[in-house]
Amino acid sequence: MTNLTSLPGSARAALHDEPVPDWRAPTLATLTDRRFSDPHWIFERKFDGMRCLAFRDGDRVRLLSRNRQPLNGTYPELVDALTAQHTSRFVVDGEVVAFEGRRTSFARLQGRLGITDPEVARASRIRVYYYLFDLLHLDGKSTIDVPLTWRKRLVYNAIDFGGPLRNTPHRVEDGIAAFRAACERGDEGVIAKLADSKYDGRRSPNWLKFKCVRDQEFVVGGYTSPKGSRIELGALLIGYYEGSDLVYAGKVGTGFDEDTLRSLHKRLSAIEQDAPPFARGLVREPRARWVRPELVVQIGFTEWTRDGKLRHPRYQGVRTDKDPGDVVRETL
Repeated sequence: MTNLTSLPGSARAALHDEPVPDWRAPTLATLTDRRFSDPHWIFERKFDGMRCLAFRDGDRVRLLSRNRQPLNGTYPELVDALTAQHTSRFVVDGEVVAFEGRRTSFARLQGRLGITDPEVARASRIRVYYYLFDLLHLDGKSTIDVPLTWRKRLVYNAIDFGGPLRNTPHRVEDGIAAFRAACERGDEGVIAKLADSKYDGRRSPNWLKFKCVRDQEFVVGGYTSPKGSRIELGALLIGYYEGSDLVYAGKVGTGFDEDTLRSLHKRLSAIEQDAPPFARGLVREPRARWVRPELVVQIGFTEWTRDGKLRHPRYQGVRTDKDPGDVVRETL
């Protein structure tokens, strides 16, 4: 039972007819340092994975990243699980994750991100799971204007969870306890969501990030040569956009193994250019190799310095799901 008819009158009034859409822009959470408990909010685990929207229209299932990159060949077992559902028209939102022990690990998920051949993906030893947390369309009806708590009930009833498909549990009201528990487990943090909010399809103040760790995406603008026993490259020179300006945020020289160094050097050497792409920020690297600002990477760090650089940055992986022009500095 998909239970659209079980919605209360006010929620049913928010439904409207539509075919299964080709695309829905995802709602994105806003970073905050304000931790709170509130009965009007719910609190979910923040995953260290890749955002994914799934569209099913009859026999056709499409997995798309947040920047509309196709993911069917990368996660064919998710396509299988969604194709097997008794519900044949839906759009769901969630996060694809891989585990390292009991923690979700973006670094481990990296082993899947370059795969586009379904058979190669099926042979991978990296098991993935799809944690669903929202429903945007069901049985010919748009649900984006239905309050969040009712959308979550709908996705729970509409999808047969099992195998790689997982429901995302949440707490009501007690956000401070949820945040403390997440940090004690070593999780990324918590996503706080206004319980009666619509699905905004943009970066929203109704979805907030409580982070236990500091990390975000940056654009690679260059790299340095290796020293000593290091191979291929020494450090990545990274930045973020303010308007059309790429702002230098520092260099990252830790977090790489040899395979990663080889892979990054191969990708970066293919997009080298003569001039630095950074429009702002002082880069003290006289023998740097400059590249077109096309590669997005995820970087962990402890804090921002007063002069706008990262303290103790460490490489975590490549982000194929985010466009360089969308990478900005996350501020509290």
